[in-house]
Amino acid sequence: MGGKLSIDDNVHVVIVGGGFGGIAAAQQLKHHGVPFMLIDLLDAFHHNVAALRASVQSGFARQTFIPYKETFGTSFLQGRVVRIDTTAQSVFLDSGKDVRYSHLILCTGSDGPFPGKYNAVDSYQKAIEKYEDIVKEIQAADSVLVVGGGATGVEMAAEIRTEYPTKKVILIHSHEALADPELLPCVREQAKQVLLEKGVELLLGQKVSNMNELEFNVTRKGTVVKTDKDEQFTVDLVICCAGNKINSDAYRSSLGGCLAENGALKVNKHMQIEGFTNIYAVGDCANVSEPKMAYHAGLHAAVAVTNIINSISGKALTSYHTGNVTMLLAMGRDDGVGQFNGYKLPRFLVTKGKSQGLLLWKSWREMEQKAPS
Repeated sequence: MGGKLSIDDNVHVVIVGGGFGGIAAAQQLKHHGVPFMLIDLLDAFHHNVAALRASVQSGFARQTFIPYKETFGTSFLQGRVVRIDTTAQSVFLDSGKDVRYSHLILCTGSDGPFPGKYNAVDSYQKAIEKYEDIVKEIQAADSVLVVGGGATGVEMAAEIRTEYPTKKVILIHSHEALADPELLPCVREQAKQVLLEKGVELLLGQKVSNMNELEFNVTRKGTVVKTDKDEQFTVDLVICCAGNKINSDAYRSSLGGCLAENGALKVNKHMQIEGFTNIYAVGDCANVSEPKMAYHAGLHAAVAVTNIINSISGKALTSYHTGNVTMLLAMGRDDGVGQFNGYKLPRFLVTKGKSQGLLLWKSWREMEQKAPS
């Protein structure tokens, strides 16, 4: 389906959230000549797949932020959406501004602790500074504790130990198995083996019991950490990689009846929010039973945009179907584990496919901009 459509003057798509799903939707709408407005907290797309590398390598962060205005011009608006009026078909920003929509795509993603996530109304220059600051903190520390052994924690521990092989790195995780439960058990075991090969110390089946006393992302020599197994040790720096949650602030008050328990929006097979034909959810905030990944957000966006175009032109709607799990974990720039379509991949393939360049080329190409050299 290519080329420009004949568009009614009333058609105006609003996209809330400029992550992987948001930019995919915006580019497709732009390609078809459908009027849209993309709204995000930051003034640049954050390729957060590479956020952890930006936390250990000085100068890397600037490659991970791609300005929206250069790609979308006046079809981008920076701000925080605080409310949606589904009757008036408008979204309201914390600045008091409102934007009318005929169709709405919610791509609000998930929120979690820095450095894995950066969700603030800010300039990307400020964000880059914050990543450069954490690089300095990691460089100043002799020992680092990573809290949380999901995908983010596993990748963070591997990144630190790869970049700084003499630093003591401890990873604590409340479960015995690392990474995401959707992964094959053999892939999860391989992630553990790679961490052990890199010299990461693992404390599995344990929780930090004095989390509220700890300061994150700041080097404090001799910080005392206690666990629920009555263990105690000291580190210089604590980085939290646990507690990611669906970012539902923009829609919770307006679409409360459509929420799943975790704050995601219940959608049908067309990616439409239950009870609405003109509101779609894409990416992490869509209650689809699959891992929360950039790759899936892009697939959701394609279905949502196709269905908006089909609904305008009176064609049948298309459906989204989940497949077998594809997931790659970058274990530093020189190693990686993962699976494709439910099958375990060799480590060298994951390293070449993801770990070395972290797919940055793909986002710069999608945004039609040239990466800084």
